[in-house]
Amino acid sequence: MVHGSGPGKGDLVSGISRRKSEHLNIVSEREVEHRGGTLLEDVHLLHEALPELDVEDVDTTTEFFGRRLSAPLMITSMTGGAEFAERLNHGLAGVAAEKGIAFAVGSQRVMLRHPEVISHFDVRRNIPDGVLLGNIGAVQLLEHSTEAVAGLVEAIEADGLCVHLNTAQELVQAEGNRRFRGLLYGIARLLDRLEGRLLVKETGAGLSPRTLERLAAIGVRYVDVSGSGGTSWTRVESYRASNGPLKNVGETLGDWGIPTAVSTLAARSIFGEEGCIVASGGIRHGLDIARALALGADLAGVARPALLAFLKGGRQAAMEYITMLITELRTVMVLTESGVAADLRNAPRVITGRLRQWCSALGLSVE
Repeated sequence: MVHGSGPGKGDLVSGISRRKSEHLNIVSEREVEHRGGTLLEDVHLLHEALPELDVEDVDTTTEFFGRRLSAPLMITSMTGGAEFAERLNHGLAGVAAEKGIAFAVGSQRVMLRHPEVISHFDVRRNIPDGVLLGNIGAVQLLEHSTEAVAGLVEAIEADGLCVHLNTAQELVQAEGNRRFRGLLYGIARLLDRLEGRLLVKETGAGLSPRTLERLAAIGVRYVDVSGSGGTSWTRVESYRASNGPLKNVGETLGDWGIPTAVSTLAARSIFGEEGCIVASGGIRHGLDIARALALGADLAGVARPALLAFLKGGRQAAMEYITMLITELRTVMVLTESGVAADLRNAPRVITGRLRQWCSALGLSVE
């Protein structure tokens, strides 16, 4: 990890850019999916053949960070610091604006030392009236002042900041951080400084009940469970690693994590009605979104599918993918007689398989 003296500005920026570019290439070209699944497939919503509901009456709008979204969906943080990141962030922010959903930029870590790269993240003009969130790794809270990190929000005129937890990835990454003591205290200080405008998220390994309880105890209101079932960053790092111990660790822990469905249920159980829960990690279609909302999520988040669509056909392809997600969600809402998105939480359902087993082991209600 780069500290104070040593490599110069160009070395740091190019080093981060090279790593982020490697991440993008691996995520888009290799088999990086968690093999255990999200367990959302174990959520079976009951079909209603006689819905007292017209399609045009379905209302998918919701509130998030003080703004109104057209659909309970966010394009979640992907990358920052890579050469391609600027085009990606600006393009997907525009998609989010047009579809009325939320958008979060990739990690702004590089901006803490080199604010001149702000063009990678300064996408407010692309999403002038929508929810825009900044992003920083929790480990950076140990290296930079609370004021400096809070400044990332103001620099890009964001509505709030995502703080991502990626301990598993850091431990498999050769240049990763090995210090984690004090992260909760750092989050608490930043939460106070930003007056609650903070979303704490995992990066594909899920949030356990214990972690969720700790976050709730310090007053965190927004969480993104980012459970296992989607991109496995331990597996991504195993592709980057040279042959040796870290490569083996990444392969061994390639399926490490808590499934998205489990973390979503746990989050709603712990936060009650006070919290705002985002379910991401393996969300692939509108039925996944509906299942996540049925388990207690307020929003769902997607990353890799939006990236792949953008790589394949630019902004238009990404737009078509997001449109498909929303159309599928609206269809499921009619089929479950859910007039508004929140109604899905009370939609009749059956929980089966491994999700029921996980919930039984953790004492989570599936009724």
